[in-house]
Amino acid sequence: MNNSDGSAVKQRKQIFLARFTAWAPGMDTAENWKEWALGQRKIPHTQESPELEFTEPLFRRRLSQLSRMTIKVIHDLLPIPEDCPIVFLSFRGEIAQQLKINKMLIEQNALLPAAFSLSVFNAPIALAAIALNLTAGYTAIFPSARCFYTGFQIAAAPIISERGKKTVLVYADELVPAEYDRLRPAENEPLAFAVILSAQSCPRALALQLPGNPSAAGAILESPRAFLRRLCLHGEF
Repeated sequence: MNNSDGSAVKQRKQIFLARFTAWAPGMDTAENWKEWALGQRKIPHTQESPELEFTEPLFRRRLSQLSRMTIKVIHDLLPIPEDCPIVFLSFRGEIAQQLKINKMLIEQNALLPAAFSLSVFNAPIALAAIALNLTAGYTAIFPSARCFYTGFQIAAAPIISERGKKTVLVYADELVPAEYDRLRPAENEPLAFAVILSAQSCPRALALQLPGNPSAAGAILESPRAFLRRLCLHGEF
């Protein structure tokens, strides 16, 4: 492709959204998710969490809703290639665990190391790596200004640069505790999903042209929920 002055225009790279999984309270079937995507069903604002029956009871005993959801969606996405890196994206991180830490500091003027280790931002994906024996490495992203496109772009970077053939993008945010009251966002429901980004097409994959800036990203990359709605209406669980 050329401009009118003859200069070359670089083509935008096409990537493919392959298999995906999602979890939220009360969303037990693919039909539930399609109803949600069409605006016919709402996700309950509850602290319900996945059971994680495939893990040891001692391991999962103290896990937060966020960590449980993260482990669940990655587990349900298996198998993934051993050399496939994972990008974990969250807008709030371990907010409930962080609240516990704050209360502990205020009320007891002390901090337990175990409690702190479960409150750090990368705890959910690190715990998933341990639980599921993931060895390809991960990146934990807190995007500025709640920009989902930023996190997606980082996950897609190995494919765009042709340094990798597949990556896994994981998004998760848990219910914001009631203590935050009016500071809680409108989209407060707990939600997690994982999707394989691929350089090659496969059956039922959704093709996507990745633009060069967030303003041109389009509705599908506007937010995690917009992205998941498109997957629910196009793909399969």
